[in-house]
Amino acid sequence: MTNRWLEMHLTVPDQAVDLVVQTLMDLGCTGVTSAEQALDTFVVPAPESLANDPTLKAYFVYPDDLNTFGQRVRQALAELAGIYPELAEPRLEYRELADQDWASDWQQHFPPFRVGRQLVICPSWIDWPAAEGEVVLTLDPGQAFGTGTHATTGLCLEALAEHFASARPPRRVLDVGTGSGILAMACAALGADLVLACDIDHEACRVASGNVDQNRLDGKVRITDAPLADLPGHFDLVLANILAAENIRLSELLVERTVRQGRLVLSGILIDQEQQVINAFRAFPLKLLSTSHRDEWTCIVYQRHE
Repeated sequence: MTNRWLEMHLTVPDQAVDLVVQTLMDLGCTGVTSAEQALDTFVVPAPESLANDPTLKAYFVYPDDLNTFGQRVRQALAELAGIYPELAEPRLEYRELADQDWASDWQQHFPPFRVGRQLVICPSWIDWPAAEGEVVLTLDPGQAFGTGTHATTGLCLEALAEHFASARPPRRVLDVGTGSGILAMACAALGADLVLACDIDHEACRVASGNVDQNRLDGKVRITDAPLADLPGHFDLVLANILAAENIRLSELLVERTVRQGRLVLSGILIDQEQQVINAFRAFPLKLLSTSHRDEWTCIVYQRHE
């Protein structure tokens, strides 16, 4: 468990908050505040609650090399400059926090919540009296990032809960871009025999591994930083809660890893990018089962038929 946290301050255009928070999440962000409002990773405040160009406070496990980490953040934000030119040269400010300073301010913002009929996501400081048949997954925002309340993660959780409640629940699952590991852990908690969770970010893998250990799911969930192309095997359920462009770039590999009659769940996709993703996957032997929306985000579910 870490006892050092990094608080990063950055000013972003009001309309760019959503994409910036998503980008920070991909870099291992543990949470974001804006206008003194605490947010779970990915959860963006209503526009009317923010002044123009709000200053975000983003929290990370303290990196081994602050300069290198800062360069990674600047590079990732600069990739959004084609949409928001103000991000071409972002100004970042930092301060170090002790564990108690970071964790204590967050407890009021993370109540337990239910996904489907079985799964409950619960912060570690609440003693949840699990009813018969309930599966409780424990997450602690003071120790890990991503508690599942963002629209894209919530849509994926609902989709996988539905699959596990079906007559043929998935036994082998692949979680691409696992981040905090929440989707992988949910699959294991709901009954998957094996979950392979990959993320090319080494720090994300380290934190996800800690979450898996905390929930005693290390016998079912394997975390790896190997790229998707290097991963062997085929899976009944493939999850990819990543950016639309990454879903398209990895489309062939995602479909290849899905068994015949298996499900492929894609999210991290803005609604205005939905059709681009559907068009990109049209060439593959897939049946479009559903598209669901929450806020500005889309989740697309396919079944492979060949």
